[in-house]
Amino acid sequence: MGGFKVIQPGIYSLLQDAGRFGWHGIGLTTGGPMDRQAFRLANKLCGNNDDSAAIEVTVGGLVLDAKNHSSIAVTGADIPLTINSKPVPLWRTHHVTPGDRIELGYASKGSRGYLAVAGGFQAEAIFDSLATVCRESLGGLHQDGQPLKADDILACPESDQQPRLLSVPENLRPDNNGTATIRVILGYQQHAFTEVQKQLFFSSEYALTNSCDRMGYRLSGAQITPSIGGILSEGICLGAIQVPADGQPIILLRDRQTIGGYPKLGSVLSLDLDRLAQLVPGDTLRFEAISIDEAHNALLLAEQKFASTKLETVDV
Repeated sequence: MGGFKVIQPGIYSLLQDAGRFGWHGIGLTTGGPMDRQAFRLANKLCGNNDDSAAIEVTVGGLVLDAKNHSSIAVTGADIPLTINSKPVPLWRTHHVTPGDRIELGYASKGSRGYLAVAGGFQAEAIFDSLATVCRESLGGLHQDGQPLKADDILACPESDQQPRLLSVPENLRPDNNGTATIRVILGYQQHAFTEVQKQLFFSSEYALTNSCDRMGYRLSGAQITPSIGGILSEGICLGAIQVPADGQPIILLRDRQTIGGYPKLGSVLSLDLDRLAQLVPGDTLRFEAISIDEAHNALLLAEQKFASTKLETVDV
């Protein structure tokens, strides 16, 4: 089995599969890709299963040398991509051969890109996943939760075949324009917030602060004050919107803690976390309330759309 050598790891590049599920009982979080749709489309371009391991590249700067024949695809943020110093497009498949150098520049829009390879990157799983969670020192290439480092070797299957070159249709590529409307399902703790407080939340614009990472995004905007100062610690779902004492919401993400004691207004629809993941500090967002039935319908329609997505064949 050949692979890729890491020449330059970039700002924060992590090996991720779909995530680590079923281990909240011992305090392990899920991990996995922040932008799940871009991750899945990168794998789809390479003919992989949805949960095949890819590299999540934050902002950019990753440089790899190919050690075998394979096919790659990069999706997500608008990150310049070159192969042997020649600019090539995102959102499509590219063949690489031994000695090829793959370079990712730095994002002009969005914040996270996904580099997939045919057959997926190979590493030893721990707790059923190789998803990298730095705060838990778990997963990744060396099972220690560390980002990729220079001279790391990323194993992947050798592929002498030349499969079709594919491209994601333009209408399925997100526009990372620095703003987003995020749908929210109100939770059972919504009664800790008055109707005025909820109206304020849903009518206000919030900005993403510098306190944002894979664990959660802290927002700045209208202050929301719950009627209770805290609760007994309980399990936290992906996308939960916590409101601490300062009244500034925090959206909990892939590397969130598994329990917490701040009141929660509700949870972000999982589909909209992809858009949220591409925002950078200073970008703005608004919230829209939806019902649980509307959320289920949105998820069902999105899965049907993804399953029926026809990638375009690239003529060469």
